[in-house]
Amino acid sequence: MTAADQELHFADAGEAADLAAFLARLIHYDRAAAVRLQAGGGVLAVFGRPPSFEVLAIRTARLEAIIGTDTTTATTAGASGPGALDTTVSAGELGDALDTARAGRTADGHEVRDRGLVVTVPKAVTGPPWAGVLPPRGGWRRVSGLPGVDEVHGAVAAAVAEFRARDAELPEERRTRAERDRIGHEIWSRTLGDTGLPLRAVHAAQSLGFLRPVRAAAPAATSAGAGGGVATATPGPTAEPLALLAAGGWLRLRTPYGSIAVRTSGLSGLSVTPA
Repeated sequence: MTAADQELHFADAGEAADLAAFLARLIHYDRAAAVRLQAGGGVLAVFGRPPSFEVLAIRTARLEAIIGTDTTTATTAGASGPGALDTTVSAGELGDALDTARAGRTADGHEVRDRGLVVTVPKAVTGPPWAGVLPPRGGWRRVSGLPGVDEVHGAVAAAVAEFRARDAELPEERRTRAERDRIGHEIWSRTLGDTGLPLRAVHAAQSLGFLRPVRAAAPAATSAGAGGGVATATPGPTAEPLALLAAGGWLRLRTPYGSIAVRTSGLSGLSVTPA
């Protein structure tokens, strides 16, 4: 059975709406964006790579089931293994599928946010190179030294202000893309305190909506089957604001709304001019 022959039964329509918003942000940075989908253990993990930041962004949502559209196959999400779904699709097509499903629910004007949603998986596309190199599923360990949420916001704001100030000071003849990339690389390659996490990862988290305040909601579901807990689905009122984890040459900033992962080895040719 191909991915396009499958339906995702989301456990919570609110999480599906948050996923649609995440896809819209990815498309803002790349209209031809692709995302890799992995489902297992009752969780769908969606991986994307916004080009302006050169990081891997991950969003998850809980699933009730993955069901074949020909009705011959039904897999309950709780029993599905890591390989229940693994495909790369167009971010725009997945976003359209989510919007269509949500529009069908609201046609009568009585949407219930915490009720499930059924979405057909779009046809697979040829994945970009990054889609073949994902963070490990397990083995994550906590990294100490991560500042608090306010300090993290402040670090991003200060970096953005510095970039704009230095850009404004450039004489007209030097205000080129190459020069702006040079300034951006210098600023966004700096690390957050002593953590080793580049500032561009935190900037990406903020730009993708991962650093917004935690809303009161049902208890969170963590993606253990799809990426080793790479992100969190709907956060609960006691969800941990931020955590920094490391595994196998990766650093991952985990937030209640998703994760930002960066490789700590083998990076080259970064374009980190802020969008």
